[in-house]
Amino acid sequence: MLDVANELFDDFSDKDKIIKRIKDMPLSARNVRERTIMMANQIEATQVKDINAALFFSLALDESTDVSHLSQFSVIARYAVGDTLREESLVVLPMKGTTRGEDLFKSFTEQNLPMDKLISVCTDGAPCMVGKNKGFIALLREHEKRPILSFHCILHQEALCAQMCGEQLGEVMSVVIKVVNFIVARALNDRQFKTLLDEVGNNYPGLLLHSNVRWLSRGKVLSRFAACLSEIRTFLEMKNVERPELANTEWLLKFYYLVDMTEHLNQLNVKMQGIGNTVLSLQQAVFAFENKLELFIADIDTGHLLHFEKLGEFKDACTASDPAQHLDLQQLAGFTSNLLEAFKARFGEFREHTHLFKFITYPHECAVDSTDLSYIPGFSAGDFELQVADLKASDMWVNKFKSLNEDLERLARQQAELASKHKWREMKKLQPADQLIVTTWSTLPVTYHTLQRVSIAVLTMFGSTYACEQSFSHLKNIKTNLRSRLTDGSLNACMKLNLTTYQPDFKAISRTMQHQRSH
Repeated sequence: MLDVANELFDDFSDKDKIIKRIKDMPLSARNVRERTIMMANQIEATQVKDINAALFFSLALDESTDVSHLSQFSVIARYAVGDTLREESLVVLPMKGTTRGEDLFKSFTEQNLPMDKLISVCTDGAPCMVGKNKGFIALLREHEKRPILSFHCILHQEALCAQMCGEQLGEVMSVVIKVVNFIVARALNDRQFKTLLDEVGNNYPGLLLHSNVRWLSRGKVLSRFAACLSEIRTFLEMKNVERPELANTEWLLKFYYLVDMTEHLNQLNVKMQGIGNTVLSLQQAVFAFENKLELFIADIDTGHLLHFEKLGEFKDACTASDPAQHLDLQQLAGFTSNLLEAFKARFGEFREHTHLFKFITYPHECAVDSTDLSYIPGFSAGDFELQVADLKASDMWVNKFKSLNEDLERLARQQAELASKHKWREMKKLQPADQLIVTTWSTLPVTYHTLQRVSIAVLTMFGSTYACEQSFSHLKNIKTNLRSRLTDGSLNACMKLNLTTYQPDFKAISRTMQHQRSH
């Protein structure tokens, strides 16, 4: 740093003074740790202050295991500060013994949050979270003596539905995994296969290993396998490995169906990922996919295969080589019907509150039963009904929400266009949908205060634990094998500074510090 400073500030009149300041900076490991904890403590104080000032807040909780085999529960809060919605990592709770609901609840209550403002909790659906009597949610409701909404992460439920494909087509996935492991898990085979791909001009660098814990893994593995299928057959012949399934028409029919269906499921999964998604947008994505599944069934029944690209190409190739060959597509329609039934059997808590979720963008149209809003602290059913009647009669405010929906449609088009061009940085610069909605509601006069409270309550709700999953990625980067002895306090400080949207007040921190150097 000093060598760079000599060159960087060479033409500065106070160069020596600047370099002296750099030399005087305390950069020992102890000092860095203390400063990190100071900044994290200040951020935490700001979070608590804003949550206490907010009307409501909601939580997302999920669990993962770190490099030292310690269970870590990530607690993320969403709340509104003025006309700004925030998602903040509150704490990472280490579970050094058992991970029962009682253990988690005891650790959680030590955080001193204003629980009278808690609206909902979204979890991964684990027994310690949702157990009927001793789960975290049950203990929380018992402690607060009031109803608290609970959501099972919509991404987890989608992943459970997607497992239906794997269960029905297990023999297909089993062969794919065995072949991939034979090639990729052996260094020599992997090198030779990559050389073969280069020789034949295949643009892919190799195959991908399957991981059960990664939501998008199966689709990417299958897609890459399909793209390299010809080279895989050649390579297995070179190695004298027999895999007759790779030339079997019935097996290939199921394989290409699985490739296309997992691609559709992956697209749904990606659409529901990200920070700031409202429960309405997540719910609509799932309901839209259920409609698509009905289209897929009809598409397979007719044999057109408009929505199954790889399967359609395989069918055309089979028909071209043998016009008399019969392909059993009805079993594929049956697989799709079972998948649709799996979807309709889940997401119950999201279906139950459909009208409430729509209220945040269509308050002038939705018929929300005020008796279902008892979980909102301070809610007045009488005021709610009167204010809804006033809003519906006001052309000015009805037009305001019509304009909001036009803005949301425009935003969706921009996101779709940028996503198709893989311009992810530009997508991040767009104003989030939840921010557009909360800004609109904040413009309403105080005469609609009850409606505003309901809208803020809904906007704070988590529909997924994606933010928790994202925090675990940071945790793995912070607490590595080389830093496995990192203390809980240091880990929490690093996590908070990595994930927060707040900026530390460096001037306020510096005023509390001793300014002279130690002698």
